[in-house]
Amino acid sequence: MRALVLGGAGAVCKETTRDLAEYSHYDEIVVADFNLKAATDLVKDIGDKRLTPLFFDAEEYGSMLKLFPGFDVVINGLPWKYDLPVTKACVEVGVNGLDVSTEEDQWSYDKQAKDKDMVFFQGVGATPGITNAMAKRAAERMDEVDDIQINFAAFRCPAPAPGLLITFLWEFHPETEARVYYQDGEFIWTGPFEGIKKINFPGQIGEQEVCYIPHPETRTMPKSLGAKNVSVRGCFPPQAMRIGKVMFDWGLYSDKPVTIKGIESTPFEIMFDLLLEMPETKQTPLWAYGLVVDVYGKADGRKVKHTLWSTHPPQEEWGGSAAYYKNIAIPLSIGAQLITAGKVSARGVIPPETALDPDLFFAELERRGIRVQEKLEQL
Repeated sequence: MRALVLGGAGAVCKETTRDLAEYSHYDEIVVADFNLKAATDLVKDIGDKRLTPLFFDAEEYGSMLKLFPGFDVVINGLPWKYDLPVTKACVEVGVNGLDVSTEEDQWSYDKQAKDKDMVFFQGVGATPGITNAMAKRAAERMDEVDDIQINFAAFRCPAPAPGLLITFLWEFHPETEARVYYQDGEFIWTGPFEGIKKINFPGQIGEQEVCYIPHPETRTMPKSLGAKNVSVRGCFPPQAMRIGKVMFDWGLYSDKPVTIKGIESTPFEIMFDLLLEMPETKQTPLWAYGLVVDVYGKADGRKVKHTLWSTHPPQEEWGGSAAYYKNIAIPLSIGAQLITAGKVSARGVIPPETALDPDLFFAELERRGIRVQEKLEQL
């Protein structure tokens, strides 16, 4: 079997490549990246003969149509703006695939994917990803699902790479339309830094304030899990949250043109370029990922609360920044391996909770050091 890893030498997906080399049984793993040197260096560092570096330009859609056939799975670790073209290309050539985020227009290819007897998983990372399997585990143990509350703490620096800075700023941008929660049959839009509450994340992260974040679980779980209410709240390290809040308070997300020293730009473009260049935005005292999912409902006629949470080795054991990235990259690798092992029977363009088996998924996570724990309470 052959696996293709797009952006396989990037900040996140290099950990996917490492996991595939250690745990998968693929005959060939192609590490496709625009930065061929980074891909070549990564392949050399891992030292697995199944790995092959390849130059890949995601801006050329035609190159996807030529490259994808012949692979058993396409693993997309590119920035989220490439989610739609990668999904479209996979469906067009009939190759299974998956990615770590979601672009809503991807759903439009669901019927075509079903017709071609293939699957494309959207959002198989930490959140979405692990959180979807957590919510599914809880929902399977209830007769009614009243409320799914997903909480995450993404402890990383704001600007380790352009794509990750874009993600950080998008989540708090005042014009982000996807920042909604679901309540009694209605999607309700909310502004940035609203819905604040405190969540105690296990391990080094501890208690943090979280707020509404635009994540796809809110849109998929009312249908897939029958939930009456769904919300996603999250946070980054406190110093990163302060940057986002200052930009919001002072209008620095604005796209209105401004001229500074004879050069026209916008406040948002100026801040993006500044944050990407500042060495301080590439530093953080703690690299980690915390997930806590609370699901309320009824089981055997009684009100219950099912809480699930994740833990992982500390940064001192897991290689500094890798303690963050592995929480996203490892689920992506596991998802690909489950697809090619025939452990995913669903077809179409689907969210993870639709077809992932939580038992299988959690067992594979635990093999790598990510442990999902749970507690069921009667209310």
